[in-house]
Amino acid sequence: MITPAFAQGAGTAASGADIALQLVPFVLIFVIMYFLILRPQQRRVRDHQAMIKNVRRDDTIVTNGGLVGRVVKVMDESAELEVEIAPNVRVRVVRSMVSEVRVKGGPVKAA
Repeated sequence: MITPAFAQGAGTAASGADIALQLVPFVLIFVIMYFLILRPQQRRVRDHQAMIKNVRRDDTIVTNGGLVGRVVKVMDESAELEVEIAPNVRVRVVRSMVSEVRVKGGPVKAA
């Protein structure tokens, strides 16, 4: 009373090579994800941190909120910048919210 399906499966045992061949597509997917997604993201984060660390007085910056201003004061211990966004209008900005640093006195890009 042995069914044909049971009889066919009894002769084959799962070997290490079969399991390895089944795992190859998953490994390839993770390698592709690493090179296409994770590595570029890590590089972007590293470049952004270097950019923020090198902000100096009189640099023109753009914040994540879209404010464009000139750095008046750099406060190293509190991770904040004092930015002049208009004549005699100064705001304090957290360094991590800076999205772009332009050269000193550089022209604003026309849209």
